[in-house]
Amino acid sequence: MKVLLAHTPEMRRNYYGDRSLNGLRSIADVILHEGGQPLDAAGLVRAAKDADIIVADRMTEGRGEIFPQLPHLRAFVRCAVDIRNIDVEAASHEGVLVTRAGPGFVQAVAELALGFMVDLSRGVSRTTADYHAGRRPEARMGRQLAGSKIGIIGYGSIGRHLSEIAKVLRMEVLVSDPFAEVSDSAIRQVGLDELLAASDYVVCLAIANEQTEKLIGEAALGRMQRHAVFLNLSRGNLVDEAALARALLGNRIAGAAMDVGRAPDQMPTPELAKLPNVIATPHVGGLTPQAIEYQSLETVRQVDAIIKGEAPQGAVNADRWTRRP
Repeated sequence: MKVLLAHTPEMRRNYYGDRSLNGLRSIADVILHEGGQPLDAAGLVRAAKDADIIVADRMTEGRGEIFPQLPHLRAFVRCAVDIRNIDVEAASHEGVLVTRAGPGFVQAVAELALGFMVDLSRGVSRTTADYHAGRRPEARMGRQLAGSKIGIIGYGSIGRHLSEIAKVLRMEVLVSDPFAEVSDSAIRQVGLDELLAASDYVVCLAIANEQTEKLIGEAALGRMQRHAVFLNLSRGNLVDEAALARALLGNRIAGAAMDVGRAPDQMPTPELAKLPNVIATPHVGGLTPQAIEYQSLETVRQVDAIIKGEAPQGAVNADRWTRRP
């Protein structure tokens, strides 16, 4: 079978790797996308005209119009958890299987959150920039994590892992998630308003959907303490960026850190990231060899199962898959 790996060369290097590519080549005839930009709908149709399976990175959209134009396509395999930019209904209508990868980035993202908290608390980025620029940095009083309150919005895999790290650091852990039950007596489950008002560190890890769109806006930020900081490692959709900018510029909260935003590829918006009390990274929370290999190797296993006519773990519409081999 023929498999289109839709990643650009840069995305292949960073988000797929040689081991997974070699694994894919051992089970299928692999077509590589060699262009420097992600494939748009028309480009994807052209590149995948002879493909049985598409393995797509997070930038490649599975728009509804592509599926009727690809009569040989059997499956659309996403090398990511987020499949919001795949039209699953359109794929199902044509009998095309859609799969997603599991969250292999849990530890990596939780560790980045920890780094953000230390940086915001001790001014690491700020003073380093001063030293690099030849300025004399100001010595400011910091905050230690031990004894502080961390409020985690969203008690999924990353939230649970981060809460365990925070407990070891002797932080008081608050969690807000109406869809999860916290059984750990060392963690206090509270409503969102109480979490925002009580926490020194507010960490957004909730899923992105219509219900959480702009969850953190003017009212939510207004409930936070002035010395508190806000971290977003979920999706930019959860934050009203204009409201966050006003809160930061007005010193309504002490600072923010973000790995995501509303810029292309869910990167932090440059206008927000350049504020002096913000630290930002370009959507690299899961960019570690272990995390990337976990997801890319999972796509190899999924493709292997699909070739055998089996619906793999991670399939989201197996009941409507009619284009089986």
